[in-house]
Amino acid sequence: MKIASVASHSALDVFDGAKDEGFSTIALCKKGRERPYKEFKRIVDTCIILNDFKEISSDEIQTRLIEQDALIVPNRSMAVYLGYDAIEAMKVKFFGNRMMLRWEERTGEKNYYRILDEAKIRRPKTLRPEEVDRPVIVKIPEAKRKVERGFFFAANREDFQEKLRKLEKDGIIDQQGISQMVIEEFIFGAYFNINYFYSPIFDRVEIISVDRRIQSDWDSFYRLPSDIQSKLGRYPRLIEVGHEPATIRESMLEKLFDAGYSFVETTRKLEKGGIIGPFTLQLAVTPDLDIVVFDVAPRIGGGTNAYMGIGSQYSKLYFGKPISLGRRIAIEIKEAIQKKELDKVIS
Repeated sequence: MKIASVASHSALDVFDGAKDEGFSTIALCKKGRERPYKEFKRIVDTCIILNDFKEISSDEIQTRLIEQDALIVPNRSMAVYLGYDAIEAMKVKFFGNRMMLRWEERTGEKNYYRILDEAKIRRPKTLRPEEVDRPVIVKIPEAKRKVERGFFFAANREDFQEKLRKLEKDGIIDQQGISQMVIEEFIFGAYFNINYFYSPIFDRVEIISVDRRIQSDWDSFYRLPSDIQSKLGRYPRLIEVGHEPATIRESMLEKLFDAGYSFVETTRKLEKGGIIGPFTLQLAVTPDLDIVVFDVAPRIGGGTNAYMGIGSQYSKLYFGKPISLGRRIAIEIKEAIQKKELDKVIS
C-alpha cells in the first residue's frame, strides 16, 4: 500500500511520517508547484504532475492510484480544490471518513456549529448584521482568494459597517462574499490549535500536539503602537502563512480531553462512522480558563508541519517517543493492516 496526498497544506508531514513507517508515497502535484516535492526526494517516491488539482477525480488519475493501491490522506487543499461532491464520489480509498470533510463549513445542513452545539462545546455566539453590539470577528470569503476564508475585526456595529464598506470599495470582498459572511462575537483569550487523533484501532482520542497560527499582515500589524495602527488606514488581512509550536497549561488538559471525546461521540451520531483519525479544534482559553472553540478542521490540521521531523510533546506520552501527526497516521494504517482491521480506518 502507498500513501498519497495532495501536494499542499500538510503533505510534507504526511509523507515524512509515511516513510518513517516504511510506506511508499505519492504526491499529487499541480504543475508549477511541484518543486518542494521533487527537492525532498527522500520522502516522495512518485510525483503525479497535474495541470489542475481537479484532475485527481478523473478516471485516469483514479485508475493510476487504484493500480498502485494508494490510500489518500485528505487535507484542506484537497477539499478546497476538488470540492466535497467530487471527493465523496471518488473510487479511491481514503484514510479517515471522507464524509466528515463537508462538516468543516459554517453553513448548510452539515456544519461544525451543529457538531459543537450537540456536543455541548462552547463556541462564539453568531450574530446578524443588525445584532452587532459588541466586538466581533467577521469570517468572509475574499473576492480574489475565494478558496480561502478572510477575516476582519470590528469593535461595534458602526465600525463593522464602516469596514465592510471599505473592504468592498477596495475590492477585497464582494457581494457574493458578503452574502456568505459569518459574524461571531470576538472571544478574548489565548488562541491555540489542538491537534487530536481518534484511533478506532486503539479505541481512544489522543491529543497529539498544540500549535498557533502566524498570520499576515496581522503578525506585524499588532506589533505597532496603537496610535500608529489607527493612523495607517488599513486593516490586517489575517492570511495564514505559518504555524509555531505551543504548549498549554497542564490543568487545561482535562477540559481538552472532555471536548475531544465529546466531539468524536457527537460526530458518530451525526455522520455514519463519525470522525476517524486527525482533527483539530481551534479554540480560545479565556481568563476564566474556559475553552471556546471557534473553528474546526475534521482532517489533518495545517499546523502539524511545525512538529515534522522532531515529533510533538504529547505524542511521546502515548508511544514513548515524539512523533508527528503525519507519522501517527502511518502508525494507525500499519496497525490496522497488521490486525486485518483496515476497514475501520478507511472510507
